[in-house]
Amino acid sequence: MHEILILYYSVHGGTHALAEATARGVAEVPGMLPRVRTVPRVAALVEHPEPPVPREGPPYVELADLEECVGLALGSPTRFGNMAAPMKYFWDQTSALWLSGALAGKPAAVFTSTGSLHGGQESTLLSMMLPLLHHGMLIVGLPYAGEPDVMSTRSGGTPYGASHHAGHDSSLAATAEELRLATALGRRLAGAARKLSAPA
Repeated sequence: MHEILILYYSVHGGTHALAEATARGVAEVPGMLPRVRTVPRVAALVEHPEPPVPREGPPYVELADLEECVGLALGSPTRFGNMAAPMKYFWDQTSALWLSGALAGKPAAVFTSTGSLHGGQESTLLSMMLPLLHHGMLIVGLPYAGEPDVMSTRSGGTPYGASHHAGHDSSLAATAEELRLATALGRRLAGAARKLSAPA
């Protein structure tokens, strides 16, 4: 069995819901399993760091998770059209993997959640792709031809990756279309990883 790393950061649950749906999609591909991880919050004061193990939810990610998995689904809520600081902080610490080329050639996909429909979903997805491209990863998106929800959705969902419109107070649950697209993204990612990791 091969594993796909589902790495996300979530505060109000929107990105978490997409992570779960993406993980379901990964699990639908024979021989592939999701490995779900998160990142700690960035402490405003260094005297009050997050505990080494989360009180609830998935474990915190380690660099070994990236090395051991054959693909990556990366998720973050939008912060002014960009990925959230905790996720950016994590990627700023991956220079050793960049130097070794450990992630080069592995497939990756991205997903996000925003408070407003035009609050930076696509720019956030694109911003998350940047460190992945620097690492030499291969980006997997959602094609219009294979995923009709991308064309018809009135909430989240883009060709760049899965997305969710949570509302200004984060009260909107993920729609059926948003969850279907996140699941489809997981399937596409796991399918690509399966082909790329198959023996020659």
